[in-house]
Amino acid sequence: MEDTIDSEILIINRLFPDAVLCMETALFYYRYSDRNSAEWNLALNKNVSKERTKMDYPFIKVYRMELSLLPLGETTGEIDFTKVRIYDRDRTICDVLRNMNKMDKEVFNKAIQGYVNDTKKNIPNLMRYAKELHVQKRVRELIGVWL
Repeated sequence: MEDTIDSEILIINRLFPDAVLCMETALFYYRYSDRNSAEWNLALNKNVSKERTKMDYPFIKVYRMELSLLPLGETTGEIDFTKVRIYDRDRTICDVLRNMNKMDKEVFNKAIQGYVNDTKKNIPNLMRYAKELHVQKRVRELIGVWL
């Protein structure tokens, strides 16, 4: 199994050097979810050809967004000894709030609690991202009560 995971992230890095790991992939990375998603969640420029993301392997789920929002909260991480582009904790939670109606409720709730209890969270970053991503109201209603 290790070889499969290793090769998947290498393949993704090669095929999508412009992508940023996001959503459930990032939640698992930060241990805000114990569910390792069956697909890699990638953030890509909304103008990238849909043909480019049609593939049988590895399994991917693409979140398309404005090019100006793509670098917001981007950082680097390491998965299976491979350097990856991934959103930081605060951006990941903003994305979760943006997509909350499309998510499994249990994964969503665990992600919010994981973030609230994380000593590495950065509330000023969270609020800055929330403003850019238009989720300030959700941050106040769903996270503010815990802080």
